Amino acid sequence: MNTSTTLRGTVQADTAALLTKVGTGIARYGLVAILLLIGGLKFTHAEAIGIQPLIAHSPLMSWMYSVGSVDGVSHFIGTIEITVALLIASRPILPIASAIGSSLAIGTFLTTLSFMLSTPGVWDPGFPLLSGTGAFLIKDLALLGAAVFTAGEALAAAARRA
Repeated sequence: MNTSTTLRGTVQADTAALLTKVGTGIARYGLVAILLLIGGLKFTHAEAIGIQPLIAHSPLMSWMYSVGSVDGVSHFIGTIEITVALLIASRPILPIASAIGSSLAIGTFLTTLSFMLSTPGVWDPGFPLLSGTGAFLIKDLALLGAAVFTAGEALAAAARRA
């Protein structure tokens, strides 16, 4: 192998490592920012009204309106989302807490993706065409991927510390 090939391989490896590190940070703290923003919105009446049809049609969550008001349920969900965001953000000091937060985010995004199956009008005018609600929900597929990735990365970091 000549020096040029070795140098090219080193540059590629260094670039790959840098992109992985930057991408991991963007995935983690982008997920945190989104969960904080969406969680904060849950404390507004407009958002509580906006999510009501999703919750009301969900076989997993519709029961919540029998124990709480529209705003109360929204506030509860917002509290969970903010807590999950803070857990994910704790990765530098508490990687296991971050892994737990990412795992909870996985559950959150699986739940919201289930709304695509239970909410009327999501596939309007029909599969594969999404309505505005469907387009709003489909982003959670990418967020689910970020949560799975950050859960695995934080678990690996926790294992290295042990």
